Amino acid sequence: MPAQDPPPLTPPPGHGLLTGKNVVVTAAAGTGIGFATAERCIAEGARVVISDAHERRLAESAEQLGDGVAIALPCDVTVEDQVQALFAGAVAAVGEIDVVVNNAGLGGTADLVDMSDEQWMKVLDVTLNGTFRCVRAALRHMQPRHAGVIVNNASVLGWRAQRGQAHYAAAKAGVMALTRCAAMEAALYGVRINAVAPSLAMHPFLSKVTSDEVLEELTSREAFGRAAAPWEIANVIVFLASDYSTYMTGEVVSVSSQHA
Repeated sequence: MPAQDPPPLTPPPGHGLLTGKNVVVTAAAGTGIGFATAERCIAEGARVVISDAHERRLAESAEQLGDGVAIALPCDVTVEDQVQALFAGAVAAVGEIDVVVNNAGLGGTADLVDMSDEQWMKVLDVTLNGTFRCVRAALRHMQPRHAGVIVNNASVLGWRAQRGQAHYAAAKAGVMALTRCAAMEAALYGVRINAVAPSLAMHPFLSKVTSDEVLEELTSREAFGRAAAPWEIANVIVFLASDYSTYMTGEVVSVSSQHA
């Protein structure tokens, strides 16, 4: 009997996993994992501060998300002063910050032999250094309170090889190592730090910057024969942010259906 197409997937209803929590999500504008994370956090009862380097898209996203957004603050994570302003603005808007989701990252495709220093440094500065700056700022707020959760966005490319992705893979491997080491320091203060490592999450921006041939090849690696929806990654981020994961820190959770 031939397999039938599964019914369309839709996000599950919220269950109050983040009720009363104040959450900061970076790179939350647009249609990707950051926006989906903000949306799922709101569905789970959180009050959310969103940030992004793109002010117009940030304003549009805040409007779409509605009343669950406490404030939308522009922030380029490669600029320390802007990171400091983001956290100061978030504290002024909501008070204590309970959860920080570091989603900002930058990709690109280039063989290493053709890659310029500028290409390499730009991806590293946004993806790894930007995460470092935001983790540091979050810890300076959370450690004195002995409370808080940080979730970083890594990638399966931190473990696996893919041509043309040396800069991005190196940055995401760095995010994984940063997560593990920072978690050991933060544990002394009761703060948890974990990361997700998605394989392939489909959204319009990805399809604009990646060829159909590459997307088709990547999709073929997935056991379900499809990419994840951004909200499927966001659900795991919500789990790591919630009290359902209180004994987890320094972990990198793969969110993937790639063949073993």
